[in-house]
Amino acid sequence: MKIAFLTAGGIAPCLSASIGALIEAYNESAPKAELMGYLNGYQGMLLGKSIAIPPSVREKTDILYEYGGSPIGNSRVKLTNVKDCVKRGYVKEGEDPLKLAADQLVKDGVNILHTIGGDDTNTMAAQLSFYLKENDYDLTVVGLPKTVDNDIFPITQTLGAWTAAEQGAVFFENIANENTTSHRQLIIHEVMGRNCGWLTAYTAKVYHDRLKQRNFLPEILIDQPRWDVDAVYIPEMDMDFEAECARLKSLMDEKDSVNIFLSEGAGTDAIIKEMEASGEQVERDAFGHVALDTLNPGQWFAKQFTDRLGAEKTLVQKSGYFGRSAAPNQQDLELIKASGKLGVSMALQSRSGVIGLDDDKGSELSLIDFKRIKGGKPFDYTVNWFNTLMAEIGQ
Repeated sequence: MKIAFLTAGGIAPCLSASIGALIEAYNESAPKAELMGYLNGYQGMLLGKSIAIPPSVREKTDILYEYGGSPIGNSRVKLTNVKDCVKRGYVKEGEDPLKLAADQLVKDGVNILHTIGGDDTNTMAAQLSFYLKENDYDLTVVGLPKTVDNDIFPITQTLGAWTAAEQGAVFFENIANENTTSHRQLIIHEVMGRNCGWLTAYTAKVYHDRLKQRNFLPEILIDQPRWDVDAVYIPEMDMDFEAECARLKSLMDEKDSVNIFLSEGAGTDAIIKEMEASGEQVERDAFGHVALDTLNPGQWFAKQFTDRLGAEKTLVQKSGYFGRSAAPNQQDLELIKASGKLGVSMALQSRSGVIGLDDDKGSELSLIDFKRIKGGKPFDYTVNWFNTLMAEIGQ
């Protein structure tokens, strides 16, 4: 029996640990199975580049829990985007990337493929599985859901998202000290989240909760209000810009600083419209997603707010790469290990799908049919913890 692993998309604080959890489970359930990893996701599959996982690694899976990133590399490749695959040199003109990837799996003799990624990664895996079955090759594919955005239907909690929020809060604990460098300081903390505000909201919650545990000296500049969150802007919620300007200016006048937590997806429609109106080209990736780094939402909001709040100094800081590159915290690690164990059990029963906490089963850890997996799940901003946060920061 031969088992292959593949990680794809952007990294999250779960990839290395997920590989470790899967290896550990196979050590228990199928110790004689041959293990391998495709290098840099579907890119490695198309180019026939892989790496064997030797006994020396299988004996030290605990080390994989200590690292962020992926031990077998990542990339963003869409097998059904033929034009992009040709352009990047992964296939030749006239070749079908899906067939090429399937042929590579057959050539390598892979019986089980584990994909760790977001909705794009796992839907591509499903396409491979369907294609091979139609061509009389039985391949079991079991995916694990990775994304710091926590935006996959119908999964309650994706792997790595808790850690990314915690690390974003740690990041801002240092950045917040910058409010002592200037009179009327505006700090915008830009957090990852293309269409879903969960990560921004939960990062703000974790930061706010951690702040309550710190000691302060209100007699001088070190007081909680000056360090606290003043606004949270997410894609799912409309913003009354004029009302927010008035509220934040009042806070600036009162405490000499304002701290904003901004989802990178908030306000993108307005930014794209402004860019296209001025004749600028909006860069997109292989999946058609707007390259948010080129939009600089934080800078756009900084421009809108600086004059209106009378800010003397404005600072925009992004915690995305800091947060997503971390090793998993204990909460994530427990879910990763449980997911890996169930994933291996399902794979050995030749059952394909994605392992996740199923919204439709009371968040029970289950094998979810590939057909039910899709991205774009919005953050439910009516949840109690978010309403409590918004009430406590006065927004």
